[in-house]
Amino acid sequence: MRYLWIALCALLLGQAIVGVEAGEKKKWRVGFSQCNLGEPWRAAMYEDLKREVAKYPDDIELIHKDAQLDTARQQAQLREFLNDYEAGNIDCILVSPKESAPFTPIVAEIYKSGCPVLVIDREILTDDYTCFIGGDNVVIGRAAGEWLVAKFGGKRAQAVELTGLMTVSGAQERNKGFVEGIKGSDIEIIFKVDANWMEPQARKEMESALSRFDKIDFVYAHNDPMAHGAYLAAKAAGREKDIVFVGVDGLQHEGVAYVKQGILDASFLYPSGMDIAIEQVMKLKRGENIPKRIMLATKVFDAETPDGKDIGEPVVKWTLD
Repeated sequence: MRYLWIALCALLLGQAIVGVEAGEKKKWRVGFSQCNLGEPWRAAMYEDLKREVAKYPDDIELIHKDAQLDTARQQAQLREFLNDYEAGNIDCILVSPKESAPFTPIVAEIYKSGCPVLVIDREILTDDYTCFIGGDNVVIGRAAGEWLVAKFGGKRAQAVELTGLMTVSGAQERNKGFVEGIKGSDIEIIFKVDANWMEPQARKEMESALSRFDKIDFVYAHNDPMAHGAYLAAKAAGREKDIVFVGVDGLQHEGVAYVKQGILDASFLYPSGMDIAIEQVMKLKRGENIPKRIMLATKVFDAETPDGKDIGEPVVKWTLD
């Protein structure tokens, strides 16, 4: 009987060890709520994410949801992910919010629940998140402004600024940086309008600007699709050769291609950060600490540097606790 009891204990101990090892190898289910897939940059962002997740087939399972630019839908998606976390069916949440303020409460609630939540690209109005990862939009806007000041060599110039959705941090910061970049120069913004990141809307707004102003020296658009829309409007009016076009995103198949084709004069990289995001997810899975904020560096693509020139370095900030 004593030997039977010893054998039974050994069997149970072996099962416990196997269970621990299985727990260590458990896949993390990562929920990602994307504000939309209608913009080329966001579609590329999702492809980057899938490629990075594919590097860890035994560690990560991705659950992706597209909010289709619907605030209520994205809030509901995050609520569903939170419920899944509380039920033990989600291990980590990534979110790229449509806007800042409407998503601050739900992200804070997720964070306070104990679920790791990484905010990607667009800021929210609190520090109640695990990590923020995004390009430094102020740096990008400032670099674009300084590039244009140098381009015009101190001469007077009249500018059109086509902004993204101005209720989101990215658009606000790209405008703020741009204003800083042209400060002290003889550049005047004569027409500024929210074109909601969309090429068709930007083209329509540029048509309006062209009808109102006989002289436009350059267009600064908060993304490359809007810059391209402005170019198409100017080309239809026979004025594209008189205007310098600058955009942001730096996708190889879009902004960089436009620069190489001579459609845009410059594009500034806004990295998706998906490689960094999945790296942080894996660290969390291993029980490691991660930074509170990671700001990504940019590049400029122009006629002189069509393959890109680095501007700045990534900035990593750790929590103080």
